[in-house]
Amino acid sequence: MQDIVRTRRKKRLAGLVALLMLVSAVSLVVPFPHAAVRAATSPRVTVAAIDPSLVAGRGAQLGIVQQEAENATTNGTILPFDTSAYTLSSEASGRQAVRLTPGQSVAFTLTQRTNAVTIRYAIPDAPTGGGINAPLTVSVDHNGHENTHPHTIALTSKYSWLYNLYPFTNDPNADLLHPDWWITECSCVPASTTPPPTITKPFRPMHFYDEQRLPLHNTYQAGDVVRLTMPADSNAAWTVIDLVDFQKIADPTPQPKGSVSVTKFGADPSGMRDSADAFDRAIQAAKASGKMVYIPTGTFQVNRHIIVDNVTVEGAGSWWSIVKGHQVTLTSPAPDGSMHTGVGFYGKYAADGGSHNVHLSNFAIEGDVRERIDTDQVNGIGGALNDSTIDGLYIHHTKVGIWLDGPMNNVEVKNTVIADQIADGINFHQGVTNSRIVNSLIRNTGDDGLAMWSQAVDGQPGIEDTNNVFDHNTVQNPVLANGIAIYGGHNNTVSSNIVADPVREGSGLHAGSRFGSTPFAGYLRFTNNTTVRAGSFELNWQIGLGAIWLYALEGSLTADIEVTGDNFLQNTYNAILMVSDFPVKDLYSISNVHFQDIHVDGTGTSVLSARSSGNATFQNVIARNVGAVGINNCGSFHFTSAGSEFQVTDLGGNTGSGTTGPWLAPWELPNTITCNDRPPVVPPPPPSAW
Repeated sequence: MQDIVRTRRKKRLAGLVALLMLVSAVSLVVPFPHAAVRAATSPRVTVAAIDPSLVAGRGAQLGIVQQEAENATTNGTILPFDTSAYTLSSEASGRQAVRLTPGQSVAFTLTQRTNAVTIRYAIPDAPTGGGINAPLTVSVDHNGHENTHPHTIALTSKYSWLYNLYPFTNDPNADLLHPDWWITECSCVPASTTPPPTITKPFRPMHFYDEQRLPLHNTYQAGDVVRLTMPADSNAAWTVIDLVDFQKIADPTPQPKGSVSVTKFGADPSGMRDSADAFDRAIQAAKASGKMVYIPTGTFQVNRHIIVDNVTVEGAGSWWSIVKGHQVTLTSPAPDGSMHTGVGFYGKYAADGGSHNVHLSNFAIEGDVRERIDTDQVNGIGGALNDSTIDGLYIHHTKVGIWLDGPMNNVEVKNTVIADQIADGINFHQGVTNSRIVNSLIRNTGDDGLAMWSQAVDGQPGIEDTNNVFDHNTVQNPVLANGIAIYGGHNNTVSSNIVADPVREGSGLHAGSRFGSTPFAGYLRFTNNTTVRAGSFELNWQIGLGAIWLYALEGSLTADIEVTGDNFLQNTYNAILMVSDFPVKDLYSISNVHFQDIHVDGTGTSVLSARSSGNATFQNVIARNVGAVGINNCGSFHFTSAGSEFQVTDLGGNTGSGTTGPWLAPWELPNTITCNDRPPVVPPPPPSAW
């Protein structure tokens, strides 16, 4: 086993293209049987593509009603369920979507009052990369009248379609970026192989989807039908619709008393002129007068960082106040290593004392990031923010939505939507303490959705992330890595979140001693979370991961890890994976882990896969639809006569079964070797009520 190299801003991926993708898409879809139009038969409203009752009380509550295209009425074609990387299905919510060709449509029946929609879609790349634009018509069937107020919007794929090895490229025709790296496609190092292997181009396509928000002309009622139509004369070969979010958004918030508007200082709400200097002037005037800064309705062009400290910046609402910028190439690298700059609100860096008392709310940040350069500071929000809040933002097309570099203390992110990022959604990086992310939606990240990373930097000892909480968030469709990941730290909690559909080399929930992290200390609690269709395929190891994945790579995991009240639903492979990397399996172990009051509904393989020495306790873990032996116990692969090096303690109440009988049977205890390195996968059924 090998761990993937992570640089300062982390991770891996890559390769596809328009015409080739058309052929691929045709081969991967199935037509509707016996009908030209498919009417919805499944519940229209879902959360993470399952019945909302299965995740009640968990995840973000943002007034968003989500409908999956595969449950709508369409004369298009439903992409088949598929969890394999590099497919349109695998990156779709629920692992399915609807493919339209010119002239076809998909129609969603409203279940509540709605005046705004967010459309998650994919269209082909250009043959040489860089994306295309293509039209989509949005109309409403209202009060018996069809196609009222049709409005044609321009979709784009210029922020989608990455290829090749980490850190990826926009060029579908590129040769291997790292021919000296081992790749699973040939089980070889191409540069050291004679004759050289043939690598199919485009290589490792991914990050297919984007989303677009659209306020509607009116407020429509339950029973009205929102119809998305691919025009007959579209220049795109196909359009895939994954889902639509429906909302009743409020009118713009008027300027509060005691505030200064950025327009008073020359900011241009038409977006024609750069308004960065005007924002700076407004901030300075507000600080001098003890007032807040107001961003009115409009689109404001800002092409660099806005430095914030001891100031409140509030918009009229994230649908109305939009701060949008271009990515700008610097004439020489910045001191922090950036080769580019772009729109972003940044606290002062910790080395400069950090920022304090910053409050950002109710506006959108629209970036222009189309490539992953780990040294670039092109994040929506960055720096160090102490005693600060981020509330009600929409952050789109930046590298990382929010990347905070500590040491810093007491920041709260809440009621925020972050979508279509090249890397992480939010990362608490090094020494972030007493901070929270709550009630937020993170979707389509190119790396971890939410992360705490207690990292050692530049040879200095790592500074722990401590006493932080990720609570009541929804994380969907990270195309690489994990939904929620914790790398080291002390006394942190992950609670009441929903994580769905990780695609490659990651899990729903993850704790890893890796990437230079500090040792885990105190406790780490995963409490009352729900994962759906989690646990992806690890390309390098060529094994399936778990919905929750505990990983000892750079040190043992010995802190108190408590997994309590979690539900692991429709697990692609294992529900739980505990593993040490093979070269260090005799050095590092995983112990002091406690599972209690868990529901496991469906596994492709086992409930627990143990590939490490150590131990864990289980109490009231109920499992059903288990595809393989309940415990796949390999220990540290010495297969001694005394049994596995990993011991399981049954504290009672562990019930349920699968294809081989009870998932936790007496004969498996405490350390029976039941090792199957790569067991056959039995696709689990969709989850249902207990």
